[in-house]
Amino acid sequence: MIQIAKKGKVVLAGAGPGDPDLISLKALKYLQTADVVLTDRLVSPLLIDQYARKDAEVIYVGKQCSKGIWTPQRDINELIVEFALQGKLVLRLKGGDATLFSNVLDELQTVKKHEIPYEIIPGVSAAFGAAAYTGIPLTARDHSRGVRFLTLYDLNTVSSHQWKDWATTEDTLVFYMSGQRLNTLTQQLLHHKIDTTKGIAVVQQATTPDQKTRVFSFEEIQHKELPEFEYVPTLLIIGKVVNLHHQFQWFTEKSTTESYFDNHKIIYQNAI
Repeated sequence: MIQIAKKGKVVLAGAGPGDPDLISLKALKYLQTADVVLTDRLVSPLLIDQYARKDAEVIYVGKQCSKGIWTPQRDINELIVEFALQGKLVLRLKGGDATLFSNVLDELQTVKKHEIPYEIIPGVSAAFGAAAYTGIPLTARDHSRGVRFLTLYDLNTVSSHQWKDWATTEDTLVFYMSGQRLNTLTQQLLHHKIDTTKGIAVVQQATTPDQKTRVFSFEEIQHKELPEFEYVPTLLIIGKVVNLHHQFQWFTEKSTTESYFDNHKIIYQNAI
């Protein structure tokens, strides 16, 4: 009699934006029991060190071009299938939330194709982490009508109409993975007549001990070129709500922490 191997299970979970205490209890329970952990570079190493099973197989599948580290998505998909078909519990641990600006679609299609049981566990997204740790309420009454989560993956697809909409909206704009286009973004919004009383917060490594925040009004950067960078995890928050940062910031950032801004010969007046 031929025995068919029992398939394992795949859990796609968000680990939160950096502070290890922000992981959900449900994701933590899976981290403590998983046979295999496939983890991103944005997941706190403390989580793995403290809570992963000592005999668990932990595989780094991050994408960090600055260090020459790049795991193709197809390789990640193959690892998920390989271990799940061995009957193992596979935890695919992602920084932030599991479904927001991640490659979760590729992984979902993979497990569905191979009829592997799966579960999705939400996490605290970088946007919510950055907003909370900088004291910027994203939809504060009288400051914002809503919030949009965006990315500038391909500037060629952004029309003049879209730039105009972003510049004139009363919504808060949150840009992921767009630090390398910071100057382009701000100049385009200024060109399309953004209200210069609005602010932009550039938040690096949000919720971690290395968090660094810089806040500018569009008025002060009208004639100033901001640097563009790629490798430091960065979130951009734009809107009137940014002006609340000075009033409600509570998280103490280390003055000795170096950031991208500190390593460039650019003077920022009235910046935090």
